Amino acid sequence: MENEAIIGPRGVPWERETIEKLLLAELRERRTARRWRMLRTLIWMGIVGALVWLLARDLVSTAATPSAPHTAMISIKGEIADKAEASAEYVLPALRGAMEDSGAQALVLLINSPGGSPVQAGLINDEITRLRALHKKPVYAVVEETCASAAYYIAAAADKIYVNKASVVGSIGVLMDGFGFVGTMDKLGVERRLMTAGANKGFLDPFSPQSEAQRNYAQTMLDQIHQQFIGVVRQGRGARLKETPEMFSGLFWTGEQAVQMGLADGLGSLDYVAREVVKADKLVDYTNKSNLAERFAKRFGAAMGEGAVGALKSVPTLR
Repeated sequence: MENEAIIGPRGVPWERETIEKLLLAELRERRTARRWRMLRTLIWMGIVGALVWLLARDLVSTAATPSAPHTAMISIKGEIADKAEASAEYVLPALRGAMEDSGAQALVLLINSPGGSPVQAGLINDEITRLRALHKKPVYAVVEETCASAAYYIAAAADKIYVNKASVVGSIGVLMDGFGFVGTMDKLGVERRLMTAGANKGFLDPFSPQSEAQRNYAQTMLDQIHQQFIGVVRQGRGARLKETPEMFSGLFWTGEQAVQMGLADGLGSLDYVAREVVKADKLVDYTNKSNLAERFAKRFGAAMGEGAVGALKSVPTLR
């Protein structure tokens, strides 16, 4: 009797029943793990496939060069800044591709931007001027909602500027903004410990006081950039400008007012310019947009701290 096996509820020894349960549990865990592995593999394959598709699409669209007569178009939208889609890095190759295409009868810049970097705007303006002279093709700017500051800096390089009567145009000025927390830190009893080599090395530091000499230096720099901006507008618009004391003060106007002031040439949309001005109603978009893979590779490393650091920096801006 002592050696008899204990029989479980299914009529089998309990040891065997326990082993069967353990084996079944192990089998279920393995099946679950295998399903998750397959799911993860499918997800990664989908991501890789999407990236490959985006890259291939961009390569095909870039390589395809239409030869039939058409109006070339490049969008300049959003902030004009380094690494942005409205930057020299992306706009300049698009300008060259459009102007070098024998089928392009003219280039239209479709602009909707509040402005941004004077450096980026200057690079784009210079390249438009160079390509116009090299290829003997007209360049037109068509404004949607906004063409302000650095965006107008770019538009000034065009042969003619067309606007909507309610567009916002102008803001020919320069600003440098930032924050000063010196008084706040004094109230909180916080001591700023900043060590520099060079008397003015820390004059843009928001936690340190700004001297009158430093303020004057910054103002001189802004005035110089402002005069560069004014010179570009005068060169681009020529005798069409009806200058007033307010024209270069940083004010902005409606498209209808801009036409009256000589900041724009007339009212018109993208389709209107292609159909009635260029006489080639077929539009081909040459805009060089960054794809998902490029944005991820270029921005991921700096994305975490870029916003917070940028909010404290003071740099000249056309907007």
